[in-house]
Amino acid sequence: MSKFKAFRIHERDKKIVAGFEMMGGEQLTPGDVLIRVRYSSINYKDALAATGAARILRRYPLNGGIDLSGEIASSADTRYARGQAVLVTGCGLSETVDGGFAEYARVAGNSVIRLPDGIDLFQAMGLGTAGFTAALAIHRMEHNGQTPARGPVVVTGASGGVGSIAVDLLAGRGYEVVAVSGKPEADDFLKALGATSILRRQEIDLDRQPMEAVRWAGAIDNVGGELLTWLTRTMDFWGNIASVGLAGSPKLETTVLPFILRGVNLLGINSSATPRDLRLDIWRRLASDLRPRHFDKLVTRIIGFDELPAAFDDYMKGRVLGRTVVKIA
Repeated sequence: MSKFKAFRIHERDKKIVAGFEMMGGEQLTPGDVLIRVRYSSINYKDALAATGAARILRRYPLNGGIDLSGEIASSADTRYARGQAVLVTGCGLSETVDGGFAEYARVAGNSVIRLPDGIDLFQAMGLGTAGFTAALAIHRMEHNGQTPARGPVVVTGASGGVGSIAVDLLAGRGYEVVAVSGKPEADDFLKALGATSILRRQEIDLDRQPMEAVRWAGAIDNVGGELLTWLTRTMDFWGNIASVGLAGSPKLETTVLPFILRGVNLLGINSSATPRDLRLDIWRRLASDLRPRHFDKLVTRIIGFDELPAAFDDYMKGRVLGRTVVKIA
């Protein structure tokens, strides 16, 4: 294999240094399957890793990017053949193994998903980890009895990648969706995806009452902290809260009252370490009954590989709506 381009993250003198490099195949982390990467995407986690704002990588150096789609270049795993279209999300990408911000990636066979019928390589990254996370949250909520008939579902951090896809998927399933957002400029975007109403984050009274009047039948929370605490206090009997992010804070200060008096369920969503059988089920659903209705609206930005480093600042400053797809090759 000739040299190829990669966005590589190093730790030098206890500081994170990231940028483009040319590297050879022998430098990639071990794996059964070599993939020619065509597209990747940017997630908040990618921005944290590339800027050093959080310790995402567990080893250095690694190529960034927790998502990728492309074709099999070679495979020692007999489940895959050269030229097959595939995707990988999570599974240690840009944490313990080289990620998708490179023209080639080598991964374990069990992390590879054959591209489902009805989704192309670009759409796979329009979804990426964000779409997988949103779908996994809904899947677990519905497994726990969530239905549109039970009442409204609230989505916090609704203008981001996970939040915007969750709004689209929930509305497509027939749920009444209330989007919580601090960005007035995102209102039209969220309503176009299917949000029934917009709740301004700044208008929520985050007082310290242990219980409040019932408002929601379910929730998908991207924020954590006081907003997640407020959700526990305002959830209906047997309501489900899918906790998927910590954009606001990793802290959760609450009481047991919502859980023992209303039977509220707090569901942790780990998209990276999802068991393979469940991962396959979620991608099948994303290509069928959970297929987004608004791919064209969800992907708000398409950038070339060279533009990648300049894109992270918008994520760190909360200026992003929807999804960004990166054209690798």
